This record gives sequence, C-alpha cells and structure tokens, in this order.
Amino acid sequence: MKNIMKSGLMLTAMASAPSFAGYTIDINDDQKLTFGGYFKADLRAIDGDIAYRDFWVGNNVVKEDTTETRFNIRESRFNIKYQHSDFTGVLEWDFYDDQQPTGTAETVTGGHSLRLRHAYIQYGKWKVGQTWSTFMPLVSIAEALDFGGAHVGQTFVRQSQVRYTDGGLELALENPSTQSGVSQSIPDVVGRYTFKGDWGQIAVAGLMRSLDDGGDTTKADGTQFSYNIHGRIKAYGKDDFRFSYNGGHSGRYVSPGANIHDKAVDGDIYETQAFTVAYRHFWTENLRSNLYYGAVKIDDQIGADGKRTDRKQIAINLMTNISPKTTVGIEVGNYKTESADTNYLQLSAKYAL
Repeated sequence: MKNIMKSGLMLTAMASAPSFAGYTIDINDDQKLTFGGYFKADLRAIDGDIAYRDFWVGNNVVKEDTTETRFNIRESRFNIKYQHSDFTGVLEWDFYDDQQPTGTAETVTGGHSLRLRHAYIQYGKWKVGQTWSTFMPLVSIAEALDFGGAHVGQTFVRQSQVRYTDGGLELALENPSTQSGVSQSIPDVVGRYTFKGDWGQIAVAGLMRSLDDGGDTTKADGTQFSYNIHGRIKAYGKDDFRFSYNGGHSGRYVSPGANIHDKAVDGDIYETQAFTVAYRHFWTENLRSNLYYGAVKIDDQIGADGKRTDRKQIAINLMTNISPKTTVGIEVGNYKTESADTNYLQLSAKYAL
C-alpha cells in the first residue's frame, strides 16, 4: 500500500471526470439527433493477494503477492439518441468487451473492442430493448472512480426487456437467460415503485423468476423470488446518503460474478444478502468526497477452500471539477474476499462531450 500511495501523490494531477451533455442536430421540426458520451482515462494500481482487474466485481481471482499498475481507457463511451415526434431511440457503447486484454492488444496497439450497453426505443410509457434492468437501483450507486462502485453489494444487470412506466410504478418482462446451461422459456418479471419528495427518493422492487432445471436436480427449478430496497436521501447542503439492500434468491442479478450460474440447493437459488451504503460530502461548490461500502454473503455457496461466500469493498475518493466538463479525482480502497484481500489506488481523467 505504501508504494501505491507514493504513486498517487506523484500522479494526482492526471485524474478527471465530467458533467454529461451532448451535441444536438435538428434534422427538421420533428426529428433530432444527439451525440453524447465521455472520454475517461484511468491509472489503477493494486497491491495484495487478488489478481488485477480494471474494476472489482462479485468474483475476483485469488493471486498471492500481486502488485500491478495499468493504464486504460475502457470506460470511455459514446451514445446516439434519435428523436422523432414521440419516439426516442438510444444506442450506447463502451470498450469493455475485452475485459482483460493481453498480447498484442495490451503490449503493441492498445486496441479494445466495442461493447453494446444500451439499444432501446421508447414511446410514451413503453420502453423496449436493452438497458438497465428494472430491478437495478441506479440512484443508490456511489459516485466512484472504480467503475460502478461497490459492485460486490449491488444489483447490476443490463439486458433486453419490455417495460411499462406510469408515475412511480414500473413493470417489466425481462430476459430469462441464465448461465446454468439450461434453456429458459418464461421471462423474468420485475416490479418497482418509487416514492419521491423534496427529501430524495426511496424505492422497493421485486423480482420473480420461473426456472426449469432441465432434469438436472443440482439446478434451480420453479419460482424464485428476490427483492431490494434502495434510495438516495438528501442531507446537509448538497450532501446525500445512498443505500441499497438486496435479499432473496437473486442469483445472477446481484453481486455480478458471485453466483452468475444461479447455483441452487433443493431447487432454490442460493439465498443472497447484499447491501451498499455511500455518503457524498461537498467540501466546496466543486470539491467533494464519497465514502462507500458494499458487501455480499451467500451462506450456502462454499468454495474449494471450504469457506462461505463473504466479500466486501470499501473506498473513499476526492474529486473536483476543474471546468464544467472536466473533473480530477483520486480514490483509495480495499477489496476483501473470504480468502484474500487487496488494496488499490485509482486516478481518473474524464471529459464529457
């Protein structure tokens, strides 16, 4: 960790983050095209017993005595929004298709593959296509430099769906695909209701999945339920508190990678408990810090080392806008599994279109 902190002190000036805007072209009175996105460069250094990743998820490989530093631009993205009367279509890509490139891509050209993030159309109260799951609590995610914050304790899914929204009520049928190797035929069903006020917002969401084990008694079979409660509460001045709690038989939806295969016992997906908390404090109009923590526990899931799944991440950052579209920041944190842990430092530079 001492080496990481020394690197941070020398390289703080290299970090940055943006406000989000776009460039709009009016095609005619009924049609317009908007281009948006941002450029982001990260310097990330780790020191511990977990293999390097550009961002932590719910499942990270143990690799003893790992000290590694990398630069990357994979979080950079661009999007296109087309509006025609009451119809809106959105496409967005980033560069995370090659999660951990090696060989020529890393040592010679630095090339990375595009990954589709969003592709949907919206008309009135209906949305059809790929975007964040209705079960995912976006408002509770911390403002983090580590991409996505504490994934380990979050619902984190982006997939194809049909969604209906009426005020605070959202109902959706979503992609039932699993990595269990068994084909599924009944869509996942999600419902969410959001309460909003001058104080902030709180939401409750439920997920129902109807899975077929395909004759394999080690797989999930029948109806599976899970839920989450999440929100963002205004605090003193511009400060805010964010939180989420996930319970039930969520499988792939929560803590990405922790139970991606929807492993089960007696036909039920392993019960998962996961949560995140975050506090954002503004020191000045632009200078701010975020302290966040996330954790997951899956008592029924026992690894090769004989230990139950129990993982957590804690981090704190400091960032400031140096222009309306540019911010600089530094973040330090620790990621811990049931078998190992690692410290990390990240510097990020981000400029919005």
